[in-house]
Amino acid sequence: MTTEMPNAQIDWDEQGRPHSRVFDDVYFSDKSGLEETRYVFIEQNALKERFAALPANRQLVIGETGFGTGLNFLCAWQLFDQYAHPDARLHFISVEKYPLTREDLQRALELWPELAVYSEQLISAYFAIHPGFQTLTLANGRVTLTLLIGDALEQLPQLDAQIDAWFLDGFAPAKNPDMWTPELFAQLARLAAPGSTISTFTSTGWVRRALNDAGFKMRRTPGIGHKWEILRGTFVELPDNPLATSAVKPWYARPPQPKGERKALVIGGGLSGCASANSLARRGWQVVLLERHERLAKEASGNPQGVLYLKLSAHGTTLSRMIVSGFGYTRRLLEQLQRGRDWDDCGVLQLGFNAKEAERQAQLAAAFPPALVHVLDQAQAQSRAGIELAHGGLFYPEGGWVHPPALCQYQALHPNVQVLTHHDVVELINVDGQWQACHHDQVLASAPVAILAGAAEVKRFPATSGLPLKRIRGQITQLEETAQTAVLKTVVCAEGYVAPGRLGEHTLGASFDFHNDDLTTTPAGHQSNLDLLQEISPDLVERFGQQLDPEQLQGWAAFRCTSPDYLPIVGPLSEPDEFASAYAVLRKDARQMPDIPCPWLDGLYVNSGHGSRGLITAPLSGEIIAAWLNDEPLPVPRAIAEACHPNRFGLRTLIKGL
Repeated sequence: MTTEMPNAQIDWDEQGRPHSRVFDDVYFSDKSGLEETRYVFIEQNALKERFAALPANRQLVIGETGFGTGLNFLCAWQLFDQYAHPDARLHFISVEKYPLTREDLQRALELWPELAVYSEQLISAYFAIHPGFQTLTLANGRVTLTLLIGDALEQLPQLDAQIDAWFLDGFAPAKNPDMWTPELFAQLARLAAPGSTISTFTSTGWVRRALNDAGFKMRRTPGIGHKWEILRGTFVELPDNPLATSAVKPWYARPPQPKGERKALVIGGGLSGCASANSLARRGWQVVLLERHERLAKEASGNPQGVLYLKLSAHGTTLSRMIVSGFGYTRRLLEQLQRGRDWDDCGVLQLGFNAKEAERQAQLAAAFPPALVHVLDQAQAQSRAGIELAHGGLFYPEGGWVHPPALCQYQALHPNVQVLTHHDVVELINVDGQWQACHHDQVLASAPVAILAGAAEVKRFPATSGLPLKRIRGQITQLEETAQTAVLKTVVCAEGYVAPGRLGEHTLGASFDFHNDDLTTTPAGHQSNLDLLQEISPDLVERFGQQLDPEQLQGWAAFRCTSPDYLPIVGPLSEPDEFASAYAVLRKDARQMPDIPCPWLDGLYVNSGHGSRGLITAPLSGEIIAAWLNDEPLPVPRAIAEACHPNRFGLRTLIKGL
């Protein structure tokens, strides 16, 4: 992970226009940034005509180098809103190494009051913008903005997308040469869809020649304002020896797109199922959400207070990068819920309770921007928490607690989602291209697409019976909030956690029990949680006073569902026996890449194995599934999608001979 992600350093001129201190260049034309954007990027890519021609349920994908103030994006969105079919979608992907702070973005966009209806939506969603892929859902899901935060030549090679139009922006080549290299142009060509267009404000000869060499056919065209000429072009084909390749192993290739009606079954009404249903519903799918209990979020997603807890690595692991992207996505989603009742961004404090933990925390704080996480000393931590603490620790200022059932309910309330409770799917069969969810001899529902999102219960189906999912029992304890305990101002974690009160109750937890299949709460489980509380703060234990009798306490228990590598299992499913047969050569040579199409189970997907991180990874995983099904850009780097792919276990079995 990058050691720092500085925000843009901006100076403001007398007219209130932003100027980059790092690149000594303006963000937009001193004369008319709006006219220049519309001429150079909108008009040269023929976006008005292309938006008008978009059919329902189709999308146009725009890629951009240099998000800056978002002016290009807002102009494209405005035009899309004016001319595109109401059921068409816009996906805008932009790289930005130095993102503006929310305050600077708001100040810059105030210069364009004619865009206010769009800029206000952008600003309201523009937070938790941290390194890597950050997905913002706008216009009730009709517009998606994916920001790739970091160096363009680190971020673009990770992108799995087909770009229909490129905005080659960024500061001038003389000011920022790293953004105008053959290596970067090769990435633009790798990602270009057939017939993709491209435009840029520069007409520099070596830029034109390098783009031609990458696979675009460029030509000069008259400029606007003080620019005599600009460049525009069309993607023709990749050169014989491209600098960037896009070969994908067949077991991770995209499966065929579903044909016919856009209808899906989702089996399981917890965080994973509700997220999957909502992501498809926002794209115009009709979704039937089947839950075996009497209500949604009955099992592991029924925790009264879940914590937005970021267990990160200083070494940029796949899981760590997914957590940063997922945290941002969930954090933006929570703004739709009622603060104080359904969630609270009170922050999360992870105590450095011993020397080893304190050392780990120091490394983490050095590896991530302070807006995501920073170290507090003992006095600062105590002040922040409102209770006496023996240690300082890491503080996540944008973290907090969530009432998971409220998040599930919100996602399932979409008008395209039909919720069927008391529907226990015990068998799933494919008949004439339709997945039939059955309860013994009764067909409960059918659709060409089915998503298995029932945690460890997905193992009841043949396609997922071999997935190495394991259940871990967890018990939480509910404690009454009193005047003495109401001083707790933030979630505090050590080996366990305690949250500020919600509706008069604190949540304390959570135990990890690998050997107990009984979900009845026990005094021993409560005592284990009280021991965790003692480690967090003896002061808080005293504040709870006489109510800490484990024989009298109330609580809740459920099974977490996790995988051996602690990554969720998300993506399309293949037929296990045919998969093993097709790629049997891997048993002899793991470096082989057989040119054999994967034996996909058409229209069958899984979203499971989120463990204790479901609040952070499940909503983003719903977006991953929707991207697979709609042939959209993936909202995470391809390496993360592959690391979460269900086929990874079949591969490991073949390669290791298990």
